[in-house]
Amino acid sequence: MQPYLTLSATQLAAMIRRREATSTQIVNAHIQHIQRVNPQLNAVVFERFGEARAEAAKADKAIGKKQKNLPPLHGVPCTIKEHFELTGAPQTSGLVARKGIINSKDAPTVARIRAAGGIPLGVTNTSELCMWMETNNRVYGRSNNPYNPAHIVGGSSGGEGAIIGAGGSPFGLGADVGGSIRMPAFFNGVFGHKPTPGIVPNTGQVPMPTGDILKYCVTGPLARRAEDLMPLMKILAGPDEGDPLAQTVKLGDPAKVDLRKLHLISIRGNGRQSVSADLRKAQIQCEDSLQGAMGSVRITQLAALKKSFEIWSAMMSAANGEAFASQLGDGAAIPVGKELGKWLLRRSDHTLPALALAGLEKLPMPKKYLAMGQSLREQMLALLGDNGVLLYPSYTSVAPRHYLPMAKTFDWVYTGILNVLELPATQVPLGLNKQGLPLGIQVVSAPGNDHITIAVALELERQFGGWVPPWASK
Repeated sequence: MQPYLTLSATQLAAMIRRREATSTQIVNAHIQHIQRVNPQLNAVVFERFGEARAEAAKADKAIGKKQKNLPPLHGVPCTIKEHFELTGAPQTSGLVARKGIINSKDAPTVARIRAAGGIPLGVTNTSELCMWMETNNRVYGRSNNPYNPAHIVGGSSGGEGAIIGAGGSPFGLGADVGGSIRMPAFFNGVFGHKPTPGIVPNTGQVPMPTGDILKYCVTGPLARRAEDLMPLMKILAGPDEGDPLAQTVKLGDPAKVDLRKLHLISIRGNGRQSVSADLRKAQIQCEDSLQGAMGSVRITQLAALKKSFEIWSAMMSAANGEAFASQLGDGAAIPVGKELGKWLLRRSDHTLPALALAGLEKLPMPKKYLAMGQSLREQMLALLGDNGVLLYPSYTSVAPRHYLPMAKTFDWVYTGILNVLELPATQVPLGLNKQGLPLGIQVVSAPGNDHITIAVALELERQFGGWVPPWASK
């Protein structure tokens, strides 16, 4: 297999600058790999290969002229989640009503990647309006896992996770309001980072978060190698007039984190949704492996985590975002009952999870869960302190088979609860289980400690090997 397909964006950029490889060679290697694997994965739903090759040739020409001060991602390919603006690409977010819409500009985060030298190869599939953990919609269809196509890729950044996990892209751009970066990263065996709110702008997404949901929805990177996470964060970070929460933040340096001065907390479950034996074993192995590198290890439990779904739902409901039924109608609320009837006759333009959410959002959630959520946040911040790191399960099992998440509707709360607690979290791959599906763990810390969670991710990558290419697992 082409070695370019296993290297980090940082390594690829260095090779281009040193003239050990050309951008054209690297871009073509990834395009050819996407062409091989995507018919089975259905991860990349719009390609811009011709434009990417032209941009790679331009990048090589700049190297040929011995141009100084080249940007950090000069000539490196990438992919973008379809719900972000990318000039010349569609932006349906899986909504049939938006078919035919072509972007005429880049979202600020996409523009920052391109200004840094990144070359988008195409855009990737999402769940319908980015609100379910299985990537499937009536515009592009269902995406499949690169380790076993009978299994899900997660959502909503599922296409990103799948194509990066398959080796088709070194990094990509996603967004996360309930686990939409971390679950796809987990299920597809790669790294993903959910930043502290306010570091990276959300501008240019569909749907665009409004109200206090701007605190819970964050934009961030997915990557096959952990060393790319902080460089990408520094590229993506900064204020934008379209997102009032985004601000200038000085990000820390993972290389300067002294693991011996950190204390490790591990919570092995929320007390309600049980975690599978292989994930529990992997978490215990993380505890053991980090014990020598870190100051202390504490196994604990927070009782309020049992109510993670109720807390997430109550806090999202109180955030005054646009009603999901209106988002499904692209501004005009859909008749949910009528659409459910059409779905039963296979005539609806909407997926069942989207219709279910539109119906359930009308159900009142007792206000006591808002208070419980605030109390849980205070407990978590006290537990973490300034130098604490939490290990927490990513889900209840490795990537389930297609459709099964509907039978375990609330298991995604392992990621979702961290959104409303406003905590940064890095998803870390931990190899494969006996069935050849990716294992993983979330590394969590206090707001602003993004560099700490990434430092621990780098250490776990060193100890466990990180991403395992699907072809290496056969």
